[in-house]
Amino acid sequence: MFSKSKTKVAMIGVGKLGQACAEVMAETYPLVGYDVSPREPRNFPMVDTTKEAVEYADIIFIAAPTPHDPAYDGRYPTAHLPNKDFDYTIVKGILEEVNKWANRKQLVVLISTVLPGTVRSQLEPLITNARFVYNPYLIAMGTVGWDFSNPEMVMIGTEDGSETGDARELINFYRPMMNNDPRYVVGTWDECECIKIFYNTFISAKLSLVNMIQDVAERQGNINVDVVTDALKNSNQRIMGPRYMTAGMGDGGACHPRDNIALRWMSENLGLGYDLFDAIMEAREIQAKNLAQRLVDTGLPVIIIGKAYKPHVEYEAGSYSILVGHYVKELGVDVYYEDEYTGDKAPNVGAAAYLLAHDPETTFLGCLDPDPDKQQQSIFPEGSVIIDPWRKCPDINGCKVIHYGNTRFGKK
Repeated sequence: MFSKSKTKVAMIGVGKLGQACAEVMAETYPLVGYDVSPREPRNFPMVDTTKEAVEYADIIFIAAPTPHDPAYDGRYPTAHLPNKDFDYTIVKGILEEVNKWANRKQLVVLISTVLPGTVRSQLEPLITNARFVYNPYLIAMGTVGWDFSNPEMVMIGTEDGSETGDARELINFYRPMMNNDPRYVVGTWDECECIKIFYNTFISAKLSLVNMIQDVAERQGNINVDVVTDALKNSNQRIMGPRYMTAGMGDGGACHPRDNIALRWMSENLGLGYDLFDAIMEAREIQAKNLAQRLVDTGLPVIIIGKAYKPHVEYEAGSYSILVGHYVKELGVDVYYEDEYTGDKAPNVGAAAYLLAHDPETTFLGCLDPDPDKQQQSIFPEGSVIIDPWRKCPDINGCKVIHYGNTRFGKK
């Protein structure tokens, strides 16, 4: 199972993040895992105690959750909830336990998401017997293993931001596992905390902005949102890059909403005098309301195709589909979901308003013939209205297809 490398690794916290990352590491390094819950990783053994994991390893990774209350994960409205920091109880407990058995030859690497200043004030002081580095990851649930070995950048936080021996040790550790040639960004603990959490917030802000253009198109008319966003995404002198510059469904995934909420809390506590993060979350929710209203206006039962936060995964935390469905219910209309990965099957209700919540190019368009006369009529019942915020679904005989955000030729 193990390579010839002499560096031994422990992963403490073998959950959704830790297990997938550890399985990649175990292809290169000898590794053991520890978790309070039973786990069955595919290529490394589990040990029974933190002590065993620590005493085995040269590098000890800690992938502990820093949770919010589930109400903050973005499936339902959050703008009205009080500002709140992450809960660091679990990660503090693990660090204290690791410190009991650690020694100065070992490197403790924390990868959990925390607010700026937390490592310095609350977490690093708990590690007195070993060396410490903060090393958060930029990953998405459902593609953790691929994201780990194909990162845009690797962040390594040290006390003063210098490329210490600990930082170089970690860079050399990662290099054999990378499928690409990522940037290695070495900064202070606080700088890496900022990079991690503001990276997510930038994505939220970009999505809110492009979906604002979509709202303008819907209300103004004579606008195809894709013409606008295509022009903007290719304007790379002053607008950063094309990713997340296509209007569609709103920001999804548990990390982005919860990070914005935590930043709201930080903004309030620092007395910044303004709260961009609150505006981002409020925009996300209003945009979901607008989409729900469009579905309800059809006068038909509502079926949302795609319940998880993105295609081909089972994770519902932070799902924009569920947020839209919440507002549909608030408007007094029944809503059903269709998603094989979450186990949801919509009942046969006849003609319905279908929301293509997941990019149809990655879900069902392969079963549609481009010629409407040759399409299977059983996919959508006759008389249905199909609302496509991705603007990719072709015309379907017997149904009305609405490319949400494209009103170039008048409102449909």
